[in-house]
Amino acid sequence: MLTFVPQEIEDYSIQHTSKLPGYLTDLMELTKTTRDDSMMLSGPIEGTFLQLLVICTRAKRILEIGTFTGFSAQMMAAALPKDGQIITCDIDSETAEIANEYFLKSEHGFKIDQKLGPALETMASLESGFDIIFIDADKENYSSYYERSLELLSDRGMIVIDNVLWGGRVLNPQDDTDKAIASLNERIKNDSRIKHVMLPIRDGVMLVTHDVN
Repeated sequence: MLTFVPQEIEDYSIQHTSKLPGYLTDLMELTKTTRDDSMMLSGPIEGTFLQLLVICTRAKRILEIGTFTGFSAQMMAAALPKDGQIITCDIDSETAEIANEYFLKSEHGFKIDQKLGPALETMASLESGFDIIFIDADKENYSSYYERSLELLSDRGMIVIDNVLWGGRVLNPQDDTDKAIASLNERIKNDSRIKHVMLPIRDGVMLVTHDVN
């Protein structure tokens, strides 16, 4: 995997990013010490980036594809107004249990609606009008998540897609996961319905909005 930012720069950036509340620091540590897949955690920089997007867009309705242990959902929920809602989807009952435990510890947990089951099934049952949709789940379904997200997105909403650089493997995709992400990137690049930007934040973040012109 390519290293996009030297560790000392990453550490410096974290030191100069808004501090996390204690229970989210605890959640990060728990995830890192108990999960072999802890690299899936968004982390303080990307989590705060998502939080600022919620604030700047004045989002009230959010959909998250891929809960993991709930860190990113917590970060976004904290920026929602009291009548805001985030629906978060995952199929892993073990991580969902961890996420729910920490949702209950948060004063913003009441804004989070946790769905356990295939995300595409949940998405099929939802009405449109989401202000932010965050995609960070199984990469093989990224294109399907993207297409359904466009249907669910509000007119001036934003889709945020994680891992679009995939450790640099999109430059020379080999396995099915590499190819799925590279294929989505090309689909977005050539999609006349949208405006988009790819940011080299952590493992790559794509921002997508409807082209309203």
